[in-house]
Amino acid sequence: MTDFLAPDLTDFKTVSTEEIDSFRKDGHILIPDILNETEVAYYRDVINKAALKFNTEKRKLEDRDTYGKAFLQIMNLWEVDQDVKNYTLAKRFGKIAADLLGVENVRIYHDQALYKEPGGGFTPWHQDQYYWPLDTDKTVTMWMPLIDITEDMGMLTFASGSHEAGFIENMPISDESEAALEKFIQEKGFEIKRAKTMNAGDATWHYGWTLHSAPGNNSKEVLREVMTIIFIADGARITEPQNKHQEADRQRWMCGASAGELLASELNPLVL
Repeated sequence: MTDFLAPDLTDFKTVSTEEIDSFRKDGHILIPDILNETEVAYYRDVINKAALKFNTEKRKLEDRDTYGKAFLQIMNLWEVDQDVKNYTLAKRFGKIAADLLGVENVRIYHDQALYKEPGGGFTPWHQDQYYWPLDTDKTVTMWMPLIDITEDMGMLTFASGSHEAGFIENMPISDESEAALEKFIQEKGFEIKRAKTMNAGDATWHYGWTLHSAPGNNSKEVLREVMTIIFIADGARITEPQNKHQEADRQRWMCGASAGELLASELNPLVL
């Protein structure tokens, strides 16, 4: 495939006032039909090829820990593949992110392919923003399946309203985060929500502080193919890392910029 054949994703999709209000109340929203059948078929092909090329996980599923069993994770494919770059930096996605967050412009933090293998394990409860040394809560992750998926293939699951709690536990995705955050969810009485099905080209969107998880992939043969993009409101600044994962993110996704600097490195381009 060549660049000139790539479907154009520079147009905008209108997000309704009701969808925006629901997102801000619950901390998550499912928006259908962001890509049409032709668009998702094209980008599924280029993302899968890039993910296969740059995947570094060689261990058998049974030899991995809980995090490793949860998904294959291939990050920042837009850096190394022009066709994936057309997807990750799509203005269509960026405008939805900006509208949901209520800002004029957003930047990319990073993308990541999250493929849950047949028989792959559950994804423990966690907050994405645990990993990000940022001074803003105006962050949102787009989670888009590249194939039609059902609940028992590892559907993203949310604790509605949990974003209002902000930072909860200083722990990464792990068995420990599953236990501690499950207890927190029960104590607070957050409603658990997840879709029964999603079509390829639909996407969920959730705040960086929204608690979420996913069941295992009970399919015996089908790989759950999902592509994600993290958007940050333009104007966000880097904070002092609070854990080793934030320090690693500062070095990798922020090009080593210092605390207090704007998130505006060459790896964090404006989308709008």
